Amino acid sequence: MPYDRSAGLAESVRTLAAGELTSRQLIEETLARIEASQDSLNTFRIVRRTAALAEADVADRELAAGVRRPLLGVPVAVKDDTDVAGEPTAFGCPGEFPPVAEDGEAVRRLRAAGAVIVGKTNTCELGQWPFTEGPAFGATRNPWQPGHTPGGSSGGSAAAVAAGLVPAALGSDGAGSVRIPAAWTHLVGIKPQRGRISTWPRGESFQGITVNGTLARTVADAALLLDAASGNHPQDPHQPARVTLTEAVGRDPGRLRIALSLKPPFTALPARLQPELRTRVIELANILAELGHTVEEADPPYGQIGLTFVPRATAGIAERVREAPHPDLLDPRTLEAARLGRLLGGAPLRAARRAEAGLRDRIGAFFASYDLVLAPTTAAPPPRVGALLGLGQFATDRAMIAACPYAWPWNVLGWPGVNVPAGFAGGGLPVGAQLLGPADSEPLLVSVAAQLEAELRWHELWPPRPTAVDASAA
Repeated sequence: MPYDRSAGLAESVRTLAAGELTSRQLIEETLARIEASQDSLNTFRIVRRTAALAEADVADRELAAGVRRPLLGVPVAVKDDTDVAGEPTAFGCPGEFPPVAEDGEAVRRLRAAGAVIVGKTNTCELGQWPFTEGPAFGATRNPWQPGHTPGGSSGGSAAAVAAGLVPAALGSDGAGSVRIPAAWTHLVGIKPQRGRISTWPRGESFQGITVNGTLARTVADAALLLDAASGNHPQDPHQPARVTLTEAVGRDPGRLRIALSLKPPFTALPARLQPELRTRVIELANILAELGHTVEEADPPYGQIGLTFVPRATAGIAERVREAPHPDLLDPRTLEAARLGRLLGGAPLRAARRAEAGLRDRIGAFFASYDLVLAPTTAAPPPRVGALLGLGQFATDRAMIAACPYAWPWNVLGWPGVNVPAGFAGGGLPVGAQLLGPADSEPLLVSVAAQLEAELRWHELWPPRPTAVDASAA
């Protein structure tokens, strides 16, 4: 029987376990969809056709023998900042990169759960920007409106899931890089607690602000992938106690106190929430109130939190640039950020790291009054492909902050957040809102996100199937 692209991750697991489809059939159809869309959407940097089919055959033998694992035989994509043995990890950069010898810890755990890694998805250069395009691979396009970006930096993963090429994908989030593309492609995107999904072979990624997360069409699928990928390498510096998010889907969270926060956090440049997005987020707040929660406007006491973000982000870029085999091919903005990172990599970086504990104490006190925060994920809908690509450093920062001022503080704090679809703006462009909580609050956030999903049924909406004509509408 042909595979329904809308089946999702959990349904794919059930279909395979029931013998209604083989893993080889499922992976062949997945690879065919990826190939058919690559010219129009350009979601993958690497497609592992031969390896994925071989892994599918192994999964079929296990299924036939009665073996059951959480993701046995299902296709999953990972962002190209994550090591997959035998493949290069270019992280959006141009030039030739050597294949890595071992899986990263997150991929090792996905394989242990039985997942078939079909490929590595496109990401902007070193994950710096909320768009996914560059000279290394071209432009990745938004399945809903191919003239627009899917966001970044996990834009390839988001576009692949939104288009139904794969049921779920791994991304990473250093300043909103899971939540922003999830918002702009009508997906659920979970940024978990720091350390929940290992970033090994890096104990910390970008000085601890970047974590791995998941993208899917439903809360249940995003939670299932996160549970499978979660866990730590013995040398990870952050090892939070394990939670099982699939158990939180459908759980009644009780009546909560929710802060509706519409004011952008501290930014050095102007940022303003566009009226249409404000309306979409308030609509979600009203639904939460109808579900029995108490919702009132209140903003976390962010203070000057931005001053602690820049040293960590730029020092992380400087580290990656030092490792790049072809630094002469990198974007001038990358090299400029790396220069700043080298300047800030001493005392300013140490001060920024020390400040985190005080910020967690101050902002954590806010959660004595509220259980979670509802905030916009972005201040604007996704820009057009190419709109930010050729800008200089200052103009890029200005445009980026204007569009995406809301997500990054939770990266400084290391706390979890979940993007949920909030509808559409600007003639059919997806937008989102984020549920934010204190340390280890993923189960609560997931249960509330699932409440909203049950009301809004966002997973029932699909973008048009990609065509070459659509892709030319840049």
